[in-house]
Amino acid sequence: MSETTEQRKQLAKQLNFESKLLKAESMEILNEFVNSHITSLTDAPMKSTAHHDQRIAYMRFATVYPLYLAKIEKKGRNEAELLEVIEWLTGYDKQAVHAHIENKSNFATFFAQANLNPASKNIKGSICGYKVEEIENPLTQQVRYLDKLVDELAKGKEMEKIIGARG
Repeated sequence: MSETTEQRKQLAKQLNFESKLLKAESMEILNEFVNSHITSLTDAPMKSTAHHDQRIAYMRFATVYPLYLAKIEKKGRNEAELLEVIEWLTGYDKQAVHAHIENKSNFATFFAQANLNPASKNIKGSICGYKVEEIENPLTQQVRYLDKLVDELAKGKEMEKIIGARG
């Protein structure tokens, strides 16, 4: 091997090592920053803004429903189970859910017309980094209730534990 080829190999090894070292140092700096400056989101109540609440209110249920369905189907659940948790929360049967999808109802309309299950107040826990029981805006809280139920369904919880235990 010529001296030039050997030098190139050595230089490449050195650059590769320095690149890995730089990445490691960057990750260490990032971790230090996160650990020293960011508090746990789950320890603080949701401080929603009017903009955040408005975005949720005008989000179309027809846009979110297929995402819910894809999420649970990836985990081996089915549409009938999704419809069951939606019916438990809102009182909507399959036809009413699909009417909201066809009408492109936003969440404000979807929940305004719902007969919200009184036991929904028993839904506790974190979703999207927020404790659902501490969310101040009623519509945002109702949407997060639905998110929480879908999340539990996707995590493989038994239907009885998702809706039966709450009343």
